[in-house]
Amino acid sequence: MKNLYISLSFMLAAQFAMAQNKETEKADKLYSRFEYIDAAQEYLKLSGKKDPYVYRQLAESYYNMFNSKEAIKWYEKAVKSKQDAEIYYHYAQMLKAEGRYEEANAQMMTFSKMVPNDQRAIIFMKDPDYLPKLKSQTKLFDEKYLDISDKKYTDFGAVLNDDNTFYFTSTRNTERRTYGRNEEPYLDLYVATYQGDGKFSKPTPVSEINSKWHDGPAAVTADGNTMYFASESFKEGKFEKDKGQQTGLLYLFKATKENGKWGNVQALPVNDKRWSSANPSISADGKTLYFSSNRQGSLGETDIWKVEIKGDNSYGKPENLGPKVNTEGRESFPYITADNKLFFASEGRKGFGGYDVYMIDLANNGEAINLGEPINTAKDDFSFSFNTAQNVGFFASNRLGSDNLYMAIPICGVQAIVTVRDSKTGKVIPAGKVAILDDRNNVIETRTADDNGTVSYEVDCDTPYTIQASAEGYKTENFPVGKTKGGKVNVMADLEPLQDLIVGDRVVLNEIYFEYDKSNITQEAASELNKLVDVMKSYPNMVIEAQAHTDSRGSDEYNLKLSDERAKAVVQYVASQGISRARISGKGYGESQPKVNCGDNCTEEQHAINRRNEFVIIKK
Repeated sequence: MKNLYISLSFMLAAQFAMAQNKETEKADKLYSRFEYIDAAQEYLKLSGKKDPYVYRQLAESYYNMFNSKEAIKWYEKAVKSKQDAEIYYHYAQMLKAEGRYEEANAQMMTFSKMVPNDQRAIIFMKDPDYLPKLKSQTKLFDEKYLDISDKKYTDFGAVLNDDNTFYFTSTRNTERRTYGRNEEPYLDLYVATYQGDGKFSKPTPVSEINSKWHDGPAAVTADGNTMYFASESFKEGKFEKDKGQQTGLLYLFKATKENGKWGNVQALPVNDKRWSSANPSISADGKTLYFSSNRQGSLGETDIWKVEIKGDNSYGKPENLGPKVNTEGRESFPYITADNKLFFASEGRKGFGGYDVYMIDLANNGEAINLGEPINTAKDDFSFSFNTAQNVGFFASNRLGSDNLYMAIPICGVQAIVTVRDSKTGKVIPAGKVAILDDRNNVIETRTADDNGTVSYEVDCDTPYTIQASAEGYKTENFPVGKTKGGKVNVMADLEPLQDLIVGDRVVLNEIYFEYDKSNITQEAASELNKLVDVMKSYPNMVIEAQAHTDSRGSDEYNLKLSDERAKAVVQYVASQGISRARISGKGYGESQPKVNCGDNCTEEQHAINRRNEFVIIKK
């Protein structure tokens, strides 16, 4: 239904690339009125004549009904004769819808060679084998089929307001007259109450809005008192005539709520009998209306536009959102969130097939990203909305056959973007090693920084972790990152050059911590000793004596023995990291060489100063 609904957006009847004839006249007339079911039946009667034009029109009829199997059958015959570029593009979309990606790429290659300057061709040629990357990208949402859907009829355009009022568009009203182009009832707007966890009250028609024409989808302001919705231009008595056939357009309307009822319906002045405007979405402040349209200035068949709302049914000049959103294909079903993220459906970008859902962060001048699986499939996935207050989204898909409603449950994740830099110069360090550690300092994964010194990790929300960065000629450093609720975290991993660790006749490290009364190397100690290993690798002739000292608590004999064991443990660890035993020795001094000679009256701070490890350079 959604494709037939979108087809209303085209003011003019299809312009055929090949000459029509008397035999196809009846079928062509049905096709030009968007009555694709009946048109296909008439073209089928002529299919035995082996006419490339008939093959093409059959394929296009099924394309517009999103019957991918039948469309492919006739496109395959049609392209044996030279066709317009758009035919190859449509063929590719239908092949993708059936998961036949290699064949789809071949058709996209033909399309791209015919129209190399088309944005869709440019995007494809930049990365023709994009699908494996798309399939392996980080999962952003889980999906859940909504029982409020009617499995037999069409449902789409769901939006949830903060007061739990849930609006959607449906053809489920079987008491309505049927729409001749697909034999389903006309679209009506419905409302229900969201009860949480994908459950709703019984939906009821919004009778004050619904008419004998298509009505919906709708957008409602944050206060719940103003609705913008789409309906047909017949509502205003406006239509185009082509040989006696009345062709309606999609118009935008506004209604206000008084005493709990919608009324005062007004057509928006952005409407024009030369084009359609549909699928409204209203910004959180109620000042900007987003919508789809095929109006003059569009880059493709339908584009996403926005217009300023000035009040009193006064509006600014509509603005096209440009190539960061729109392509030469079809973009539709915009939805703007409270934090200025725009979700929209597109068939002109790199996707899984049919319409896919994309998101662009308008607040931060971002790039459009595909939402990935399971939101997007080889079928049509569209009309995505997201309520930021309740952290839940809704969308429609025909993955099960008809257009049904689904819930999108965000997977909370944090993107940690690490940039490795020289702490003195601020210059980035390419090829640095960046590891992510869990809360027990276990290394989860290690990646190599790119030419910009950057590494990106996806980590769980509400989980502390540590970034460990290292590079040849620099100290290895840890950068703790606290719990976050999602989004992006920028970590500037500023590394100190190893030469700065050499102070006089010492290699100066942070405190080497041992467990009480033990001498085994802990994870924290190993992390610090790795800096000594890096220095010794950078200075291959360097010879070190590792000296261990204790505070004055405990007997002299006990302290001497413990410090000696710890010094030897340090030697064994450094040697295990590839340093020759001839270059590293260790000795424990107990409490015999205090830094602060405070006898038996030391403070805790003084004890801490005396309890230390030193790395004396014997030879450099």
